[in-house]
Amino acid sequence: MSGSDDEPLPFEAVNAAPGTRNIRLTLAYDGTEYNGWQVQPDRPSVQACVEQAIRKITGEQRRVYCAGRTDAGVHALGQEANFFTLSRIPAASFRPALQTELPDDIVVVHSQEVPLGFHATFSAIRKRYRYVIHDGAVCPPFLRRYCAHSRFVLDAERMHQATACLLGTHDFRCFEKEYPNKLTSVRTIMDARVFRCDCWPMWQGEHGWGPRQSDRQTSAVADPPFVIFEVMADGFLYNMVRAIVGTLTDIGRGRQPVNYLQTVIQSLDRAAAGMTAVPEGLYLVNVEYPQDEPAA
Repeated sequence: MSGSDDEPLPFEAVNAAPGTRNIRLTLAYDGTEYNGWQVQPDRPSVQACVEQAIRKITGEQRRVYCAGRTDAGVHALGQEANFFTLSRIPAASFRPALQTELPDDIVVVHSQEVPLGFHATFSAIRKRYRYVIHDGAVCPPFLRRYCAHSRFVLDAERMHQATACLLGTHDFRCFEKEYPNKLTSVRTIMDARVFRCDCWPMWQGEHGWGPRQSDRQTSAVADPPFVIFEVMADGFLYNMVRAIVGTLTDIGRGRQPVNYLQTVIQSLDRAAAGMTAVPEGLYLVNVEYPQDEPAA
């Protein structure tokens, strides 16, 4: 899950030298080998790899800002990031240029120049996450890095019914690991759903990945093997999605009633919620900004 989004505006945006440009990157990555997005001493991180690649092609040491600081083992299909540069490299050319300096498990999907006031974290208006669970007695070993596994068959319909109480603006501190570090734990969830999928749910959709609309139907397959939780909000707390998934899993196993999620939210108590789900099943799907919306 992403960490705290409370950080100061970048110095570069406030005190930009003449000729400074702001480059926005859309990134996809396999988070397996990284200790999350954020730079950490003596540990591999996605941010460190991207900053090193920028340094190699521009000769500049630049900080890269991201939309959501994913944790160790968490993946991204549409992470958004930005950095400031004096380089005259054409904006579209940053994509192939950076790719030559990045490992194969980090991909630059798109690069473009944006106004200096754009900030990948603070300009975001919506983020979408998807969590993938494979349920049943046996999980194929090659999926172990890319989804969670439940030995128990989950009731996806019960789980979906429970998500109704997530919609709207609520205090979600019951799903946050470190509440004292946040200015506020109030967030607005615009979409939340649970559904089964009969194929690997990350092949196509946003940026070329994700389940097709037709794959969300279960008519042709008795028990599609993947249970998907998808949620879109204006922001997320630390470990929020994984804590919600842990709670929904208890409902799907029949250990808790459908209204259990509502009870947990009203309690404002992290201890009342389920366990934090493993990171391997979590994907940052996409991030939305005002400038991305079609003109009215």
